[in-house]
Amino acid sequence: MEYSCIGLNDLPDEILMIIFKKLNNFDVLYSLHGVNQRLNQIIQDRIFTSRLICVKWFSNNFTDLISCDMILNRFRLQILPEIHDKIQWLDLESSSMKYILRTAHYPNLYGLGLYNINEESARCLFTGIFILTNTVHMYLDEILSSGIFTNQITTLFITMDKNNNYDEMLLSVGKICVYIFNVFTRLIALTFYESSYRNPIRLCFNDPLPSNIYSSSVSILNIRVQCFDDCLYLLDGRFNQLHTLYVDLVNLSCLDETENQGNLPNLRCFFLSCNLQTLDYDNTILPLLYRMSNLEVLGLCFMICPLQTIIDGNHLKRHIINRMLRLNQFTFYISSLISIDNEMNLPSREDIQRTFIDFTNSEIISYVDYFPEKKKARCHIYSYPSFMPYYSSITNNFPGGLFKYVRIVALYDEYPFEHEFFLRIVQSFPYMQELYVENHKSQNHKQSYESSNDNQNLSVIEYCFLSDLRIMSVHDDYIKEFLFNTKASLPNNVTLRIKYESLQRVTHNFTRDATRINCAKIDRLDLYGESKRSNSLQEYFPNADITF
Repeated sequence: MEYSCIGLNDLPDEILMIIFKKLNNFDVLYSLHGVNQRLNQIIQDRIFTSRLICVKWFSNNFTDLISCDMILNRFRLQILPEIHDKIQWLDLESSSMKYILRTAHYPNLYGLGLYNINEESARCLFTGIFILTNTVHMYLDEILSSGIFTNQITTLFITMDKNNNYDEMLLSVGKICVYIFNVFTRLIALTFYESSYRNPIRLCFNDPLPSNIYSSSVSILNIRVQCFDDCLYLLDGRFNQLHTLYVDLVNLSCLDETENQGNLPNLRCFFLSCNLQTLDYDNTILPLLYRMSNLEVLGLCFMICPLQTIIDGNHLKRHIINRMLRLNQFTFYISSLISIDNEMNLPSREDIQRTFIDFTNSEIISYVDYFPEKKKARCHIYSYPSFMPYYSSITNNFPGGLFKYVRIVALYDEYPFEHEFFLRIVQSFPYMQELYVENHKSQNHKQSYESSNDNQNLSVIEYCFLSDLRIMSVHDDYIKEFLFNTKASLPNNVTLRIKYESLQRVTHNFTRDATRINCAKIDRLDLYGESKRSNSLQEYFPNADITF
């Protein structure tokens, strides 16, 4: 039998389109541009040219695909001059963004994603001011400051450079916001994120009324702020066209008793999330919601304590839904903590579920955990499928499910977590980046796990996206659960926060082979309690920046 060799150019256009759609547009253009006239025509279809993504998520950060002069020159001299009028959105990393933006005129560009930006790169790019050897050099770039940015860009996505000092990032974010609102005068949608959940930056107002952060054009804002006061500042009239607000809060405290009144008739969509518990739900969140008389879409994600009674469907209908006549979509995750004498006084899951019987837009899941040692109970209620970024206080009672948007997970129980429980957690939260564990109870089945005969049958759990692991308040069994290579496989570049004495015990004073592989993947080690730096510690964590 004779074998025929079919080349790429022998395939019909329809098959080539199917293949190319599976690839990154950047790779398609770089690899195939200039091969022949037919391929040139195919890859210049708007499917491949309308959005050019020049960054890739790798190892907890965004990396630049334009990583060398050869790639940069090919795009600047050959590819971009031919497709510049077809590009509507560019995603660029800070080290190459200025070169790409100045390469050509992009008459149809309306969207920008700028990644790993810092204050200096923002100032240089947005205002054209460079500081060199203590001398300020100014120039006017018609393509950027007075052209694309001012007249064309309506959608902007920003992430901060997480390699900067964290305190410096906090100071920079406000200044970068000022640059953005001063330069992008036609901006409609702004998303301001930091590149990773490891050190998420937030906007924090030092002045209660910062007059230089405002916009009369922005209608969609997605941002993280420090506290509830800062959320109120965003709604004090400085964004008078705002109809959609996604706001993530570091905490829900109201520090300055900022005025929380005045109707917000333009607001149609509001999403609020916070990973810390609020103590003042009645005086913060509810009054804010009552200002949104025309709200159509609402999303809430937070924890409340302490309460006299749990929050259920009856509470949501009485205090929220019945007050919003235009509301047609309500997604939520609400966890409420109450003090209780014994489990007999708790409502059953069926009792709570019946309060949601007339919620028709989505499935509602509820369950109650009882903690006899603390004499407290926690009720979880949430709509499913879920869009929440956090899931806290997960116990063995967790009903499971798939939560693709959750990035931060916290586990707590007064009963032991077995190995199968952690496997269920990873399956439910496949993109989990931060994991907190608190459990002081010894595992029941650890003996079988630790025997050499059974290790081959133990499933190794892969924590594919984990970047921050906090196991300070745990029994030693859970340290073994994450550091034993027969139980867990950690990715590279993980931050580990742990007590020094516990780590020393589990690693047999930094000599144990079973924990050596995962410890070598730690890039930052935060040690708590009495500790001391030693050569054996640093050798055991060869890639880690160790702090005490």
